[in-house]
Amino acid sequence: MEQLRDEPVDLEVVSTEVVYEGAVWDVRSDTVRYGDGEMTRQYVEHPGAAAVVAIDDDERVVLIQQYRHPIKERDWEIPAGLLDVAGEPPLETAKRELTEEVDLEADRWQHLLSMRTTPGGNDEIVHLFLARGLRAVETDYEREHEESDMRVERVALAEVIDGVIAGRLRNGILAVGALAAAEVLRREAASA
Repeated sequence: MEQLRDEPVDLEVVSTEVVYEGAVWDVRSDTVRYGDGEMTRQYVEHPGAAAVVAIDDDERVVLIQQYRHPIKERDWEIPAGLLDVAGEPPLETAKRELTEEVDLEADRWQHLLSMRTTPGGNDEIVHLFLARGLRAVETDYEREHEESDMRVERVALAEVIDGVIAGRLRNGILAVGALAAAEVLRREAASA
């Protein structure tokens, strides 16, 4: 059986416009030819992001908890940030975010996967990386807004997986990242 794969579709875009310009991302409206007619769809135009599953030598994941206004909750997440520096590769964004958000650097980096968060509503793609060989660094980065009272914890990977499966940890990027990292570690242990 052929491997499953997402498939690009080349459609004619009849018209496109930014219908809302936001502080972080915009809403775009596209009209495209599809089948025998046309359809119009609005979506959040997103610059993309990079996220880090940082695992220490005791197989604990570095988690952050911060307020997220759309859900009105303090959400457990992994360090992540927008691809908002022109020309910066996703790995460099991941490294920068690990340092800015949790004052850490890592010796070993591995690309886990790239995922689309909500393809029916935005064009965001998040590149997830596994970081190991963690070490603390001094930073003078001033955290503000949601990051100003961010909580940082190291939690056993198994406990994170249990929280995801039980529905206590519902952040999609955290869930996918933790499950992918657990599988990488499982495969490494099986081949050792």
